[in-house]
Amino acid sequence: MARVVLVTGVSRYLGGRLARLLGQHPDVERVIGVDVIPPPDDLGNAEFVRADIRNPVIAKVIKAASVDTVVHMNVIATPVGAGGRSAMKEINVIGTMQLLAACQRAASVKQLVVKSSATVYGVSAKDPAMFTEDMEAVRLPRSGFAKDSVEVEGYVRGFVRRRPDVAVTMLRFANILGPGIDTPLARYLSLPVVPTVMGFDGRIQLTHEDDALAAVEAATFGAAPGTYNVSGDGVLMLSQAIARAGRVNLPLPTPFASVTRELVRRFGYIDFTSEQIEYLKYGRGVDTSWITERLGFVARHSTRQTFDAFLLAHPLGRVLPWDAPEEPTPVTTIGGVAR
Repeated sequence: MARVVLVTGVSRYLGGRLARLLGQHPDVERVIGVDVIPPPDDLGNAEFVRADIRNPVIAKVIKAASVDTVVHMNVIATPVGAGGRSAMKEINVIGTMQLLAACQRAASVKQLVVKSSATVYGVSAKDPAMFTEDMEAVRLPRSGFAKDSVEVEGYVRGFVRRRPDVAVTMLRFANILGPGIDTPLARYLSLPVVPTVMGFDGRIQLTHEDDALAAVEAATFGAAPGTYNVSGDGVLMLSQAIARAGRVNLPLPTPFASVTRELVRRFGYIDFTSEQIEYLKYGRGVDTSWITERLGFVARHSTRQTFDAFLLAHPLGRVLPWDAPEEPTPVTTIGGVAR
């Protein structure tokens, strides 16, 4: 049976790309993309409906179209484009609550896919080398996007209890990077002089933007709902990434690093929270065995290849010699989604 899919957050980069790609999928009859503002790019075969997921009107959209699959991409990582931290929290938490309430009342909904984040594991000096999906945070996130993600997952688990007939999948992405996506980490690594915390060298795992879309496709059309980590293979140390990018590493004592973070945030270039400073100190690793074993998904790009793709697309800011990475192999598609 052909799917009727609703995708949230289509005015943003990944949501818009996903709506276009799903609109080309042979098993999809109709794609409805919703957001509060029109997407900057054409959605292809997907339809755009102006709707705010924070408003109960989203229930009418789902009911009117007899939506059977909801893909929630509108969990955003930065307040810069959301209108501030308060608006970001409303979109992430209140928006998710309203969307889940609408899905709960809609008998047509049989599948839900939610974009989450590996930030739910928090950051601590006592973290394991690799988090698996059944592990809990040593120290729960206390602010920003990471805290929002924890709350979003809590509401999704409540939805699973109330609607056990709906197949629910949550994807915990490591930092998404690539040629086109704009994230706090991308802006941070684009600085000519990159402030770091003296005495620390965090581990970075990355998910290529194309692999992120392919993982959502695997979750949408796979037969094994659950919670999955998503990341490219391998890690980069923060110092390696900075050197590879041809930027200057500026180690600062912890108090000065916090002051620098606040200054950069106030100028509006990067919105870094205290949680992200901790991430730069310790980093994080996630194990991706489950998504490979249960959904057959394997990221095409390693962490290093993802970072290289980012470097090729962001030449500004280099002040030191660097070895230019090779151009990536063209990405093919399966069912209209990048592989």
